[in-house]
Amino acid sequence: MHNDPHPKSATTQRLCGKSELPEEGCKEFTVAGQLIFVISHNGRHVAYVNECPHLGIALNWAPDKFLDSDGKYIQCSMHGALFKPEDGECIHGPCLGHYLREVTLKQEGDAIIAQLS
Repeated sequence: MHNDPHPKSATTQRLCGKSELPEEGCKEFTVAGQLIFVISHNGRHVAYVNECPHLGIALNWAPDKFLDSDGKYIQCSMHGALFKPEDGECIHGPCLGHYLREVTLKQEGDAIIAQLS
């Protein structure tokens, strides 16, 4: 194994303030050319790459619209696959058992910051 002489550095970007996210809702962002979304769920914030593991397409059916009609699960707009907000696991649909790609978040004061590596 050899060391990469040009290691990739992580991209860190402030997304928004906590108060800018709707409770039990989602907001989409672009970080280093990557489409992601943040979901506020049960008092915590989780972020995922906006890409269905089945077809590689964007999940949302309209800007910031990622949840099913009950607001309980993340839903793919193409084929209705359902994902658990807390860990991104697909619990219904053609990608059953697969996971959304999680994006690392950290909080500094009121700011929500994404880190892509």
